[in-house]
Amino acid sequence: MTKALLVIDVQESFRQRESWQAVSNPDIVHDVAELVAAARRAGDRVVWILHSEPGTGTVFDPENGFITLMDGLTVDDGETVLTKTSRNAFTTTNLQQLLTGAGIRELVVCGIQTEQCCETTARVAADLGYAVEFVTEATATFPIPHPDAPAGRPYAEVLADPRTLGVDDVIARTEYALAHRFATLRTVKELAS
Repeated sequence: MTKALLVIDVQESFRQRESWQAVSNPDIVHDVAELVAAARRAGDRVVWILHSEPGTGTVFDPENGFITLMDGLTVDDGETVLTKTSRNAFTTTNLQQLLTGAGIRELVVCGIQTEQCCETTARVAADLGYAVEFVTEATATFPIPHPDAPAGRPYAEVLADPRTLGVDDVIARTEYALAHRFATLRTVKELAS
């Protein structure tokens, strides 16, 4: 076993946010479950990563009870669950030590959010010398408000603002940034067959 699937932040926290109505991939659980099943069949390691922001009072605060995998995803015996407090999965966890100890040199990245935790993890992993496969269709993201837009607007205004970056543009930007630099872009079908 030299490959691991990293499932990043596919957690109930995101479904509790108003932005879930505009998510790029409402069926992310199905896509991730296919990758998990394929990894298990191949004997690859599956590492589950959850995001936590203790003391914030948000949906990412452990006190609020939403830092759990989305329904339809389950951890098998022997699989690792890590909780991070940074954007990438390495900085605030022992992920690198875990992978090194298991002889893992190849990573498959999927999860939420495409351009944040998933892309950042892929970039750090590449810098650490891992061969990275990024499965965009098994990621999800949300529209991004323009940097100069007023904070705290109703979400309908964010979506109606022509300066808001739509999910298709967010995904395309991530693919442009990662391809041939930090990761190989793959599809669920390629990895699940």
